[in-house]
Amino acid sequence: MRIITKPTTAKCNIQAYIRYLLSEPVRTSCTGLSDVLLNISHDSVNRFLLRENYRPEDLWTEVSEKIDLNNGVLSVDDMVIDRPYSNAEKTDLIGFFYSGKHHCVVKGVNVITLYYTDQHDVSVPINFRIIDPDEGKTKNEHFREMLQQVLS
Repeated sequence: MRIITKPTTAKCNIQAYIRYLLSEPVRTSCTGLSDVLLNISHDSVNRFLLRENYRPEDLWTEVSEKIDLNNGVLSVDDMVIDRPYSNAEKTDLIGFFYSGKHHCVVKGVNVITLYYTDQHDVSVPINFRIIDPDEGKTKNEHFREMLQQVLS
């Protein structure tokens, strides 16, 4: 795991944040985490998220020692986080993407996640990409990069 380089007084940390995301996969928010963890304020969670800048490599580093690629299956998921009221011209990462949920093109943020699953019901995300519409890469190119990173 990355070493935090700046001292902080924030009570929120990566372990608490990951546990929250795993236990509440549908509607997550800073307020939601502060409601679950009574001793952590919304501001502490917000400061943590503003301070940290995790990359896909950090996720892989965290989970790579806990999985066995030879005894599991890799799958990819493509989802769009709906942002119908965001201005795509003024907001980075907002674009128009096909949504399997809505069965049409919607405005939002496109995320591709690579998952590992084994026969013991261990299922964890191991890599991800947030698609930047201005980058010009296809989803397939992003998937190949994620797969290459995991297999190397």
